[in-house]
Amino acid sequence: MIRLLGAGLLAALFFSSTFILNRSMSLEGGHWVWSASLRYLWMTVFLVAGPLLVGRGRLLLDALRLFRRHWFFWLVAGTIGFGVFYAGVTFAASYAPAWVVATTWQVTVLASPIILFAYGHRVPLRGLFFTALIFLGILLVNATQAEAADWRAMLLGGLPVLIAAFAYPIGLQMVWEARTGGHTNIPYIVDPILGDSFARVLLLTLGALPFWLITIVVTQPPPPTAGQWASTALVALLSGVIATSLFVYARHLARNAYELAAVDATQSAEVVFALIGETLLLGGALPGPLGIAGIGLTMLGLILYLLAQGQRQSTQA
Repeated sequence: MIRLLGAGLLAALFFSSTFILNRSMSLEGGHWVWSASLRYLWMTVFLVAGPLLVGRGRLLLDALRLFRRHWFFWLVAGTIGFGVFYAGVTFAASYAPAWVVATTWQVTVLASPIILFAYGHRVPLRGLFFTALIFLGILLVNATQAEAADWRAMLLGGLPVLIAAFAYPIGLQMVWEARTGGHTNIPYIVDPILGDSFARVLLLTLGALPFWLITIVVTQPPPPTAGQWASTALVALLSGVIATSLFVYARHLARNAYELAAVDATQSAEVVFALIGETLLLGGALPGPLGIAGIGLTMLGLILYLLAQGQRQSTQA
């Protein structure tokens, strides 16, 4: 159990680099479009080079063939799940501290059951109290941000993250529905390659590339700085490769639904790591009592919610 939780906490540490580095690039004057699009450029390089370096070129070819057969589906799923999602997170970094973005991002826990219900799946009502704690915590955190900034900055720093928190699970759920054939408006894709998580990430990344190209053309941002090239490569490596691998490894170690929920709950530590990282590395100010209370409520609600879900699944099993 210690190894499982340790791997989960390490994953949260590396995931938090996304919020810290995005904020750093913003403070240095880097445009949010490059902070977002360059990350996925680097991700494409890593995801293509990775299989070739470890002798899994066949996986890469199979994924590319599947993309060609269902290109429209992957464009839509990638645009929503990876494009709109990360555009919201990076845009918000220009207006809000990393710890505020990281805390607001936890609303994705509330978004997931709503999206499942929208797709026609049954959603257990148990845990509504815990989701209310999460939502109250997020309100307190953003209220703290409102004290230090005007309402426009608060909205531009909070609303895009809320949109991102829904876009990410929508994109992932589209892939799940495609695998299971559970929705009439989504193609039923029967292919063993979809059982590989690496291939799914590659397909969604490729599907998001046109979105980033169009965003660059429309916004016409100034050229990226040298720092942005390096920082986005770090985000792609630390968050996209290392953190994801650690998280998948931790979930693989879990022996039951309760332990799976415990692994998921460790990701709430992203908020703490983002706060510490921003304070130490970027000289950010510590939140006041209201902000600390909001972070505490968000983390408590998230942990209790996930543990309650894991306990319910263990009982059903």
